[in-house]
Formats: sequence, structure tokens, C-alpha cells
Amino acid sequence: MRKIVLAIVALLAMNITVAQTLEELKAEKASKKDSISAIQGRVDAIQGKINAIPGWKKGAFGTIGASLSGFNNWYSKGTPNSSAGNIGITTNAFANLNQPKFFWRNSLNINLGWVKIDDKDIDTDDDSFRSATDVFNITSLYGQKLSEKFAISTLGEYRTTIIDNFNDPGYLDLGVGATWTPIADLVVVIHPLNYNFVFSSEDTVFESSLGAKIVADYTKKLGHVNFKTNLSLFQSYKSADYSNWTWTNSFGYTLWKGIGLGFEFGLRNNRQEALSYAIDNLDVGDPTPTFDSIDNDLQTYWLFGLNYSF
Repeated sequence: MRKIVLAIVALLAMNITVAQTLEELKAEKASKKDSISAIQGRVDAIQGKINAIPGWKKGAFGTIGASLSGFNNWYSKGTPNSSAGNIGITTNAFANLNQPKFFWRNSLNINLGWVKIDDKDIDTDDDSFRSATDVFNITSLYGQKLSEKFAISTLGEYRTTIIDNFNDPGYLDLGVGATWTPIADLVVVIHPLNYNFVFSSEDTVFESSLGAKIVADYTKKLGHVNFKTNLSLFQSYKSADYSNWTWTNSFGYTLWKGIGLGFEFGLRNNRQEALSYAIDNLDVGDPTPTFDSIDNDLQTYWLFGLNYSF
């Protein structure tokens, strides 16, 4: 009986010791996390000072996504013998010059995607990769500073596709106005005097016009995270049918030596492109589409895959 009592006491003492050790380890872990947070805060503060130093700041990040699949005698599918593939590449690059009296900000966004579906039971179908996403956007903004947050500025922005129908359509915005930088890494451009040049072989659909240009861009790098969101809007003074906007969002998380996971999605509204598509895909006998008759559906794209940065 005495041995049993001693064994129980020993077990209780061991459990108490383990519990105390576990609590001590948890407390030590919490203190280490607090220390890491404090160190990261100091690192971020130093990085902020580095970013504020006049001179060039350059960088780039993007996402690569791909998927390939093949089926043989998979009868639950409509095409039991087939292969499919999807490849997408995005790039976000910038080169910004900041000086005490002026700034010059340049950015590039490219999103290219290809897709293929090959029905092996049909010899005449198209088994090649076809373009799915095709975005090319380059922007240059120059500003003469009036203060730390306001500047008189001029903007040039060019948007088109490069896989199919290069510069057909293509959009070139040139304008002047003001730029506001309320916080670090956020740039808001308001140009009430902007001309939207539209280049296209379809002169009856696409038309250049004078209007207002608004751009909001936020690009941030925090440790292993790269983030960029950009809204570009043109409001035509001639007609709302010639207005358009594009909003892109890119996110990248670096895991190892510049490689990680990335996600990008974009939204666009453009009535001229919607009308052009409706005319190009008009069925025989249907009435010719107009701006008033088309469904101007929201355009979207997204890509998830491996992320790279440098």
C-alpha cells in the first residue's frame, strides 16, 4: 500500500512539473514573439527611412500559373479522350525616382495567358494553345512638387494587347492635373484635362475623346509580402459610352529565395470593347448591335500560382 501511495505521489509530482515546464515554455515563446514583433517594427521603420531617401527605387514581382491534364476513356466526361492545358504569367515592375522638388514614377503590368483543349476523337479540332488573357499596361507619371503631399503632374498611360491584335484597340492617355500622396506608397492622380487616344481599325466603334483621368495606385512591400492595387479610370466628356476603367490587384508571398505563392485578379468595364465583341460575333440575321442594345458585362480575370520577386 505504501508503494502505491508513493507511486501516486510521484506521478502527481511529475504531472505538476510537466505542467509548470509547459507553462514556462509557453511564456518564453510569448516573450520571443513580442521580441520578434519589436524587431520587425524597428526594421520596418528603418525601411521607411530608406524609402524616403531621394533616388531611384526599382523592383518587380509576378505570378506564374500552369495546369496540364489528360484523359483516356474517361466516359463521365463529354470528351472522354482529351487533353487540356492552361498557362499564365504576370509581371508587375516599377522604377521610381524621388527628388526633393520632383518625382518620376514608372510602372509596367503584363498579364498573358494561354489555354488549349484537344479532343483526341476529333482530328479537325484546334489542339494548339490559344490566348486567354492578354494585358499590357505601361504608365509614366511626372510631378513637380508643391509640398510633400501635392504636386502638379503630367501622366502618360498606354494600354493594349500584345498576343492578339496589338494596338487594335490601343489606348493612350495624355493629361495634366494634380497628384496627391496622402500616405507613403499611395499615389492618387486627378487630371481634369486628359485626352484619350484610341487606335483601332473599327472607326465606327472606337473613338478618341477629351475627358478626366483618375488613377489610384498603392504598391507596398512588407517583409515577404508584395502587394499592388491599381485603379485607372477615364471619364469622357463627350459620352459615357467612351468612358472606361480597369482595376488590377496583385499579391505575392515569398517563401524561399524570391519564390513563393501569388494571386492576381483584375476587373474592367469598357463599352467600346463590349460593342466591338458583339459586332464580331453577330449571328446571321440578327440586328446590328449598338451601344444602347449591348449587355456591357463586367470583364474579369484571375491567376493563382507560383510567385517570383526581385
